[in-house]
Amino acid sequence: MSKAYDRVLDNPALAALTGPHARFAERHGRVLRYPVEVSPWVALPDEPDAADWADVAALAGPGGEALLIGFEGRTPEGWETFFRVEGVQLVGEDVVGAPDPKAVRLGPADVPEMLDLVARTRPGPFLPRTLEMGTYLGIRQDGALVAMAGERLRPPGWTEISAVCTDPAVRGQGLAGRLVRAVAHGIQERGETPFLHTGADNAGAIRLYEALGFRLRRSTVFLGTRIPDDLLEPAA
Repeated sequence: MSKAYDRVLDNPALAALTGPHARFAERHGRVLRYPVEVSPWVALPDEPDAADWADVAALAGPGGEALLIGFEGRTPEGWETFFRVEGVQLVGEDVVGAPDPKAVRLGPADVPEMLDLVARTRPGPFLPRTLEMGTYLGIRQDGALVAMAGERLRPPGWTEISAVCTDPAVRGQGLAGRLVRAVAHGIQERGETPFLHTGADNAGAIRLYEALGFRLRRSTVFLGTRIPDDLLEPAA
């Protein structure tokens, strides 16, 4: 069972968009989401009802998509589930963060390279404005961006480490672990605690994170649902 202090992690997108990331929130009723170029995550109430699903449809529009973290209920009849991935959530109270002398802060000028690295390594959603969610650090070799990690969801008191990826040509050098510790250091300097998500079947990543001091908190689900094309848009 969740401890009282970390219950915000049960619905981290909602906690972030009603907390430290409120500046990003696009709202319809009780449903919130990030701008589409920032993050694909949609935040539902803990127990969504028919009116909430109507608000999801109003935000996304007919044929639109909604990505959900941690939702294990049923979507409305006729809505297509186009992906469902079993995942895990790990928390890093025991992680020892440390700055890395080779890690550089990435900015808007680096986004094309970041998008290219993400396309080749597929660490999870990263979009043209995801950089705005927090600090992203990278390591370059011979001028090329070969590894990165950064901050995504920010529920109160916590920051998610995300987009951890390394070019296949330089894997095995410990770059991912160094960057995770460096990002964790910045999070801890703010008085917050790092956490992260990964696929339940991603054994290599889980081993790395546990070696860094993360521990399993809960199983979770990443779900993508598509609103029917013929769904009528609600009246204004």
